[in-house]
Amino acid sequence: MALGFIKKVFTFGKEKPAADATAPKEDFAELVEKAEQLDRDETLETLPEAADPVAPEVVDTAGGPATDEVEAGEDLAEAASETFEPSPAANSADLEEEELRPQPEQPADLPHGDLRSDDETGIALPKGFATAAKAPEPELAAPKERLTWFQRLRRGLLRTSSQLTGQIAALFTKRKLDEDTLDELEDLLIQADLGVETAMRITGALSSERYGKDVSGEDVAGIMAAEITKVLKPVARPLELDLSHKPHVILVVGVNGTGKTTTIGKLAAKLSGSGLKVMLAAGDTFRAAAIEQLKIWADRTGSTFIGTRLGADAAGLAYDAFEKARAEKSDVLIIDTAGRLQNKTELMAELEKIVRVLGKLDPDAPHTVLQTLDATTGQNAMNQVEIFRNIAGVNGLIMTKLDGTARGGILVAIAAKHKLPVYFIGVGEGIDDLEPFEAADFASAIAGLPH
Repeated sequence: MALGFIKKVFTFGKEKPAADATAPKEDFAELVEKAEQLDRDETLETLPEAADPVAPEVVDTAGGPATDEVEAGEDLAEAASETFEPSPAANSADLEEEELRPQPEQPADLPHGDLRSDDETGIALPKGFATAAKAPEPELAAPKERLTWFQRLRRGLLRTSSQLTGQIAALFTKRKLDEDTLDELEDLLIQADLGVETAMRITGALSSERYGKDVSGEDVAGIMAAEITKVLKPVARPLELDLSHKPHVILVVGVNGTGKTTTIGKLAAKLSGSGLKVMLAAGDTFRAAAIEQLKIWADRTGSTFIGTRLGADAAGLAYDAFEKARAEKSDVLIIDTAGRLQNKTELMAELEKIVRVLGKLDPDAPHTVLQTLDATTGQNAMNQVEIFRNIAGVNGLIMTKLDGTARGGILVAIAAKHKLPVYFIGVGEGIDDLEPFEAADFASAIAGLPH
């Protein structure tokens, strides 16, 4: 009975003419449910598996996939004869040959119908899908234009200049220049680490030119740049090398973290690049990292390297380095040193010993004593100059780390007080980020003025 009902389900819409439009239509899902119920009620025997002639999509909809083989029953054969029209290739060999035969409109190896092939990729997609339009080739970005030295310098001093110029602009908004305004301006300049002497120079020059008149921030910036240039110009000097001495000894001192080793590497790059024979000596024997870093810089710059074991006597290394540089006819010997300030007495004794040993080898050695200053340290840099000048006889400065967080105003205060030459300034870690110090450029960058 149930199989007979299935027969009706399978032949639904095939034998009968179109139903009356007014007659209610039975839901196909309800018919399936009734067939399943009849099967359960009659408890039909399980049939052996046989090739299922019913289309897969129909069987799935009627209650799940059928088994591969069933016993050919009378009703089932009748249903099959009405619902399944066999291909002329009836046997399995013919079926296989039919399946393997290429079809004109559909690739033989694709299991789904109605596939479309993308002409460019050759990938066949099912109906309802499309290959995404190929994105246009992006235009090659133009290579980034390298910043000029002044642009890098101005960016490095941005913290100082933006804060200072912003405060000055706010101070002189709709105000005439009077004593109260000058006092406030002087306080701002001192807070920017320019020092008392430079602050008084700027306010004095401003008072003499604009007292009692309306003053803009641009007016103050122009006068400030001019006065800072006057302070810095005497100390902006080139580093002189006496190449009649072989080697010319450069002793580099400074607090750990101020960029001594990196600065030595950059100096070596400049000197060896000009054809001079350079030797680097790892005199900071208390830090393994400093020794290794200097060795890397020597390799990069084509310089000779001399080092010793960790914790060895730095003065003994300086002696060996000088003798070796003289024997190899090196033009320049650059000696790194330790920069601990935790124990000033020990540091003083060590540096004094190095200077004393070098002096025995050459009365004029060390010919140059450079101190590195970290531009981010502010007022501490002033104290460092005083300490190392007393210990090692510093006769020149290099300011490092002018890379965006700098408080560069302190260099103006140091120049005004100590009058020490400023040879170079560094604005980054790159090998070419060390340039000769230019007073006017530095002053303009602090004042926020264009080049």
